[in-house]
Amino acid sequence: MAGSESAGSVAVGNAAGALRSFFLDGPAGRLEALLNEGRDEAPFATVVCHPHPKGGGTMHNKVVYHAAKVFSGLGWPVLRFNFRGTGLSEGEHDGAAEVEDVRTALGWVADAYEKPIVAAGFSFGAAMGLRAALDFPGIAGFAALGLPTHAEGRDYAYPYFPSLPFPTLFVSGDRDRYAPLEQLRSVTAAAASPSELVLIAGGDHFFLGQLPAMQATLGEWLHTRFLKDF
Repeated sequence: MAGSESAGSVAVGNAAGALRSFFLDGPAGRLEALLNEGRDEAPFATVVCHPHPKGGGTMHNKVVYHAAKVFSGLGWPVLRFNFRGTGLSEGEHDGAAEVEDVRTALGWVADAYEKPIVAAGFSFGAAMGLRAALDFPGIAGFAALGLPTHAEGRDYAYPYFPSLPFPTLFVSGDRDRYAPLEQLRSVTAAAASPSELVLIAGGDHFFLGQLPAMQATLGEWLHTRFLKDF
């Protein structure tokens, strides 16, 4: 089974289902994971990917946490995990091989719930998550928060965007220093339809002071794109 579960889970009660801590068997060793189990009747499940570990990113990052709350508020199963070399996850940071960590997480959720997946990621997590989701079966959509296009003197290219086979939401602050506006518009415009770019006025890369606006944008997209028939 893809991304099998290791022993050592701990369950905590939660209004939208039990909150469970455990480990996934990843390609570079165990991956620390946190699951909100959601409701049995939920039509979708999700995986939310965290930002760059070298910048302090973990599955407990504020943007990741607040995005996950939008999904769990709908009663969907939500899996967060730490990339290799982060927190209690084994292995070492690579910068590209983390795509396989995402595939491990997606595989676990697909096997555990047998539901279509609407995934999400913030910053580095958006980049790794989109690449992993590109050719993963059962992905219904992806929300990319704070997608980086330029950092530390380097441009980030996404040549596979025209081939994305699912609806994509891009949400960024209009003052994101890692995504200059014209460059961000050019990059996201190449994404296959249906895709949408929403800019949060006054928002920086971390949506400082704008987390409710990010949540509202994400929630509206989920309701409009995925829940209108439920």
